[in-house]
Amino acid sequence: MDWDSIRNEFPITRNYNYQNHAAVCPIYRGAADAVRRYLQFDEENAYIKGGFYKEVERVRGLVAGLINAKPDEVTFCKNTSEGLSLVANGLNWQNGDNVVTTSVEFPANMYPWLALRPRGVQVRMVFEEDGRIPLERIFEAVDSRTRLVAISSIQFASGFRTDLAALGEFCQGKGVLLCVDAIQSLGAFPIDVRAMNIDFLAANGQKWLCAMEGAGIFYVKKELQGHLRPSSIGWMSMKNPFDFGHYQFEFADSARRYDSGSYNLAGIFALGGALDLILGIGVEAISRRLLDLTDRLAAGLRQKGYRVISARHPREASGILAFHSEAHDPEPVQRHLQMEHRIVIAERCGRLRTSPHFYNSEREIDQLLDALPKN
Repeated sequence: MDWDSIRNEFPITRNYNYQNHAAVCPIYRGAADAVRRYLQFDEENAYIKGGFYKEVERVRGLVAGLINAKPDEVTFCKNTSEGLSLVANGLNWQNGDNVVTTSVEFPANMYPWLALRPRGVQVRMVFEEDGRIPLERIFEAVDSRTRLVAISSIQFASGFRTDLAALGEFCQGKGVLLCVDAIQSLGAFPIDVRAMNIDFLAANGQKWLCAMEGAGIFYVKKELQGHLRPSSIGWMSMKNPFDFGHYQFEFADSARRYDSGSYNLAGIFALGGALDLILGIGVEAISRRLLDLTDRLAAGLRQKGYRVISARHPREASGILAFHSEAHDPEPVQRHLQMEHRIVIAERCGRLRTSPHFYNSEREIDQLLDALPKN
């Protein structure tokens, strides 16, 4: 793969050594171009001869291909929080049910479940152990009243990658639903909803997909669509949404039943442009590239005396690498790197966190290592 030529499609590389894709990505040039074309056409023509919804369906197909779903199992949402809330608010919970999750989830994958407490639903949190979430701890937390396991495919602060295939097999055997916050995986590591027995999945486009904020994806297994009640209902939820003159209250026979109104077309078009790149490269190639870059970084950090928090076993490692210094506070280090060296990383939960993407270079990894103070 000619990573240098792809690197030219990310203009941010002229200004920064940007290694913070687990926060907000720079938009890929092709994604931005798709938005610019849409805005110019809309400015000059409004909707006339637009064919905008044909492009929406094309992007829906790309999303389905990315996660090995069927197009009628995926739709678009504003963000990951909205998708997860659709699950939390749409299931028929009973007093005494419980949800199993972890104590280190991003808030988007915590508050929708905590909001169920007044309905008698218990939220059980499995704790992190040395940067890992052992699967056996999740298994132990599941009992006969567990309705759902809610987990991130990759943890935002540690970079720990969950073995979703093993977890999905366990949940299926127990009759427990599996809901995945996939925002730290999509565009970086493969997700196969069939092979992993995932029931629900939500993610946004502004991290590893290199698209925009405000346009995400929501997956619901076909067999469950009749059991997940739409909690935000509008004209686009219906079977015949463009039959404006007849009020026929009949939900669409697809994940489109979870739509409410008009789409964020600019965001969806950006997502389509980004997916053309991601799928063209191949997620497997991207994941290998990310592991190569973060392995190089982990080795260099250890040589400088830093403690690498993130699991580095190939089945648990990701594009997120968290590390700790005994001698330096993380926030001043993070600010110094950005202000003095134009190197962008993050501080999360008392740790320094770097998250390079496939277009980052080995030289940029080494530049970060050189700029970090000795521990």
